This record gives sequence, structure tokens and C-alpha cells, in this order.
Amino acid sequence: MKRYLSVVSLETALETLRTAFVYPHPTEQVPLEAAVGRVTAAPVHARFSVPEVHLSAMDGIAIRAAETSGASEGRPLRLLDVLRVNTGNVVPVPYDAVVMIEDVLINEDGSYTIRKAAAPWQHVRPAGEDIGETEMAVPRGRRLRAMDLGALAAYGLRSIEVATVRVGLVPTGSELIPHGDRPAPGQVVESNTLFAATWLDSLGCRSTRYPNTPDEYALIRDRISTAVDENDLVIVSAGSSAGTRDFTADVIEELGEVLIHGVAIKPGKPGIVGRVGGKPVIGLPGYPLSALTVLRELVLPMLAHFGLPVPSAVGVSAALASPLHKEVGADEFVLLAAGRVGERFVAIPQSRGAGVQMSVVRSNAYLRIPAASEGIEADEEVEVQLTVPRCEAERALLVTGSHDPAIDVLADLLSAEGIDLHSAHVGSMGGLFALRRRHCHAAPMHLLAPDGDFNRPYLRQYLPDREMLLVCVAERQQGIISRHGLGIEAIADHTFANRQRGSGTRMLLDRYLAEHGIDPGSITGYDREFTTHLGVAVAVRSGEAEMGLGVYSAAGALGLAFSPVATERYELALDPSSLEDPRVAALVAAVSSEAFRDRLEALGGYDLTLTGEQRSSRL
Repeated sequence: MKRYLSVVSLETALETLRTAFVYPHPTEQVPLEAAVGRVTAAPVHARFSVPEVHLSAMDGIAIRAAETSGASEGRPLRLLDVLRVNTGNVVPVPYDAVVMIEDVLINEDGSYTIRKAAAPWQHVRPAGEDIGETEMAVPRGRRLRAMDLGALAAYGLRSIEVATVRVGLVPTGSELIPHGDRPAPGQVVESNTLFAATWLDSLGCRSTRYPNTPDEYALIRDRISTAVDENDLVIVSAGSSAGTRDFTADVIEELGEVLIHGVAIKPGKPGIVGRVGGKPVIGLPGYPLSALTVLRELVLPMLAHFGLPVPSAVGVSAALASPLHKEVGADEFVLLAAGRVGERFVAIPQSRGAGVQMSVVRSNAYLRIPAASEGIEADEEVEVQLTVPRCEAERALLVTGSHDPAIDVLADLLSAEGIDLHSAHVGSMGGLFALRRRHCHAAPMHLLAPDGDFNRPYLRQYLPDREMLLVCVAERQQGIISRHGLGIEAIADHTFANRQRGSGTRMLLDRYLAEHGIDPGSITGYDREFTTHLGVAVAVRSGEAEMGLGVYSAAGALGLAFSPVATERYELALDPSSLEDPRVAALVAAVSSEAFRDRLEALGGYDLTLTGEQRSSRL
């Protein structure tokens, strides 16, 4: 049975990468038009001075400053030897100053009179004022910005030598299909090398993505051999684990040597570091989040050895919104949605599943939990690394609670205002507790109390000392989603897709079961939980379940049948004082906007009569 050669710590892996290779510092000459974001390989010097001669900085007359001595309001001075100049004109010798035309009286005979002495070189741009010929414009290792390129063009450059690393990316797997194609059962869209190539190129690499390579040993061997010949660094996607069709380690061993097979990181444990022809060959796990972790923690540090600076992540202190438990022995990296709530940052963990790419999409930060740690408790202050500029994280809006497609509509509307809405689908009760701990800006909920009121009784029960504001998103229809028009009365006879504990939808279901004396244990699939209404609808359409409870818009989005069960009030709960925050104020305004109403009407299944209505939890 194939096993990992050895599992080493992340620190050991990084030390191996540092010492096991002789890193060249490859460069290439690129035109200025293609140099934005590239890194200079050597100092860049001006080919000529800018300006090369003295130029007028104003419209006026060029004069000899010494000839204006003593001129004043009481003693105007008439000048005969002057040169009329406009802004940008050459100021030739022997002239050494310019008087602005508005400070000059033009006489009938064409002479000029001034009433103030001129200082030498006033309103003159001297030769070399911007830069002198041969002077360094930018140093080695500078990541070029668009404005840098404009300056270099003005200094006479047509092209520039930049650092580069040629990276060959080899995707392996017989199940792979190109992106854009819809996968059949058992097929997988190849996306790892796409995001890897674009990420690495943004740092100054020049990546080549080789064709998808089936799980055939000889084909993989030949493709890796070609990639090694043509590149400075080779990355092999998938095939790094210990399955019967995982050939990456064996191929590297045949062509060169395997230095590491297994790194104590999660996700990313099956990562491989090999050496072929003196060049590094990195094996990425097939799961996207595992591949991301290996790229960030192993490949990016290698780029610095090649001469490409890698921007450092910005660290901020944040309160963890939910506990993170782990086993001792491996560094774990968890993606987060981080945002400032009040005076502190809050970080909401995303799904830790290695195949859940939406965790990347929804995140703007990550956390490293050390190998020796057993985890971190909720509300504990941790240092998180932002994956976006801090100013962007400051604009994040954290919405935690019940899921509804309406939240996605709000996120789209707010994005036009520069606000990045991050939603965590933890159910209505989960949102209520997040609100109580001040771990979010707003909590969507639809909790039906025994007295028939929605949400307000629960806020009074769990936040008795705080007045909260409820903003009605809409009244929405909940019902049975199925392919064949099933009603809730058929629940005991069909497989079911359920929502997670603590969600208002789950509580609605449990109330129905209790009222009708139905044992939850008798329902096939009752314990199979989904965090979104669309997740339930997908399970029904795929055949995993025959029915599930969800909102009309989710059924409509996937063309499924819908049988109404209840109409409920779906509201955003928030602290009234938070309306002083422009992000929260924009959220509330978006709920009342005509654009929002139009979008919900198009989705269907919503009653918008109360949309935008506000009420206090205490009334």
C-alpha cells in the first residue's frame, strides 16, 4: 500500500525549499505597456534629463533677473530686452527668470513694464528638475504601478527588464473537463491550475497551463518531463495523495527525487516537494482549498527565492465569532469573513471543507491555528491575515442568521456602493446569538412564537436588556419543494432534505411534526442538514431527496414544484445605534428601495406589503 514518505512540519518544509535548490533569477524584457504589476530586475535609469533645457512654468516674459533690481509700484521699470514665452517654452540663455503676463503692462510701442523685481529662476523649470540623465528612476525589486510606467515613458524607456519565474502547471485526472463545460456525473471542472496561474501571474510569474492529463502513468511522466524542460518551477495538480491512480510522487521519483511527501498542514497534507533536473516540482492536492493552502504556504515563499517579492498579508486582531476545534499535530488554516463591528474586528469562520470553493469567495481573511493548539474558543481575540486591503475589510458588512435569496439581492445592490456584504447561514437562532454577542451587524430571522408573532418575542427573551430594531425584508412563502408536486402531508413516505438545527425553517418543520404527532425519526433524511434553501432545492433536483422544506424563490430558481405550507415574516434584527454606521444605514435603505422590490417580485414568492417597515423589539 502506498504511504506518505514522511509528514514534516511546515517549518521543515520551508527550510527544505530554501536549501534544496539553487534558485536562478530569470528575467525578461517587456514593453512598458505590459509591465504593470511586474517587478524590476535591475535599477532603471533615465535615458535623458526631464526637462532637458530650461522651460517656462508660466505664460509671460523671459527676462534677466538682475536687470529688474529696484522695480516696485512706486518705481516701475520698463524692459526692452525680453522674450515672450508661453508655458513649456524654452527659456534660452541669457534669460534666467519669467514674469507672469498678468504682472506685466504691455506698452503701445511693444515694450513691457513691471512693478516688482524678479528673483533668479522664478517661474522657470530648470533642466533636470524632474530627473537628470542617468539618474535612477526606480530601484531593483519595485513592483511597477501604472503611474510608474507613465514616468518611465517620459524618461525615454520603451521596455524594461523585469524579474520572472516560468511556471508550468500540469493538471492531472481522467475526470477533468475544461471550465465552461457542464460536468457529467463523475466529471470535475479543472479549476485549480486556472486560479493558480492567474494568482502567480499577478505576482510576476509567466505561467503555462498544460492540457488536462489523464491518469495514465506514461502520459503524466512525459508531461512533467516536458514542463521541467520548459520552466523554472513545475506545479502538478492532483494525484498527490495515496490513491490507486495517484501517480505524481512515483513519477517525480522516477525523473528525480521526492524530498517531501506530506506536510503537517490542514488542508493540504498530501503536498509534495520534488526535485527534477535541479528544479522544484510541487504536487498540489486535488481539493481546491488544499491546493490554495499549499500554494500560499509553500509556493509563494519560493517566489522570493527566485527574486519575486511577495506582498505580505496585513494582520489585524479580531474576535472569533464561533469556536474552532482541531486535533494537535498540524497547523490548520481557516478562511474567514472579517469585518469591523463597532470598535473591533469580528472574524466569522467559513466552511472548513477542502472542496468548498465558496469559502474562498466569501472570505477576506484567514487564520493559522498552530499545530500544538487544540483550537480557539468563541470571542477569543486572534490575529488574522487579511487577503484584501484593510480599507476593503473596513467596508465589510457582516450579516449572520437565516438564509434567503433576498440577502444575495441585497449584497448585489450594496456592492454598487462599495459595501461588501458577507452572509453567514447559521439559522435564525444562530443569528440571534451572534447579535447578542455583537458578532454581526444584522441578523436575518423568521422565528414564529407561540403567540403568533415573529421574532420579537425571541429578541425580548434572549436580549432582555437591549432594545433591537426589526426591519421587514418581506413576508415569504415556505413550502414543500419537490419534483412532482408533493405536499407536506406526504413527508413520512418520501426522502427528505432538512435545514440545520436552529434555523427558522427547521423550527417550522418541527412544530408541524409535533402538531401532527409525527416522529422525526420516521422521516428518511431528517438528519441530513443543509444550510441554505438552495441547498435543499439542489438536493431535490439531483434526486438525493424527494422533497424538502424551503422558500418559493429557491424552488423557482431550479424549476421545481412548490406546495405552500406557511407565510412568515422575514426580518433583519439590528441594534438601532448601529444606524450611525454608513454600512448599516445603506443596508436598511436598500431594503426599502424600489430596485430591491423589483428584484424580489421577479424572484416570486414574496409579499412586499410590509417591506421596509421598522418596529422595536420592545413594543
